[in-house]
Amino acid sequence: MLQEQERAAAEGSAPSLLLRILRAAEFVLLFFGVPLLYVFRALPLRTVIPVLILFSLACLALLLRDRSFDRRRLWNGADFGKRLVRVLAVYLVAGAALLALVLVLDRNRAAQGKPELFLSFVKRSTVGWMIVMSLYPLLSVYPQELIFRAFLFHRYRALFPEPWMQVCASAVAFGFVHVLFRNWVAVVLSALGGFLFARTYRRTDSLLMSGVEHALYGDLIFTVGLGTFFYHGTARFVSSITG
Repeated sequence: MLQEQERAAAEGSAPSLLLRILRAAEFVLLFFGVPLLYVFRALPLRTVIPVLILFSLACLALLLRDRSFDRRRLWNGADFGKRLVRVLAVYLVAGAALLALVLVLDRNRAAQGKPELFLSFVKRSTVGWMIVMSLYPLLSVYPQELIFRAFLFHRYRALFPEPWMQVCASAVAFGFVHVLFRNWVAVVLSALGGFLFARTYRRTDSLLMSGVEHALYGDLIFTVGLGTFFYHGTARFVSSITG
């Protein structure tokens, strides 16, 4: 397995204490400090998608320059069909849970006289929904997977030497960055999803596989109506395309 090769390389050159401290400071700044600066409006960004893409390209450049990083992880379609079956099995159960969440939220919203969430994006803007379904995996999912899986796992492996630590660190960081949307639903759902995606990446050594899983859940969220909790950046992006 690729992770065994990486661990052997890491054992051959143990990181210094100074490097660990610098990596820890960098990790906290990038994945917790920057989102908080955005929340408190210290970073005047209208939409996060361009920043996401630029940051992912920077992460990709660092990974490609690092000889200890196995580039096969950036795609790795080996045993894709067999791995997809396992992803879909979990997806069916989790998808049913997400649908149940929407129905519960809609029941509470109906009691408060608020419009229902279920299929709200599809009904409000079918064209916009179709654009998100097709472009979201490319412009949002893969950049996020580059950052929160490939980059985070590799660059901060000295901080999180065990696989379970890497999975948890990825899930927490991925969940926390969604404070950008200023609601607890986005943070909790993203942390749970981040755990699934990180576990898949750790198990398969494949950004393709974790990206497909991420895209499945993301498209489902926008379809069933939970996209409203992740919406403001996406809304501006769709508006810029559709006019």
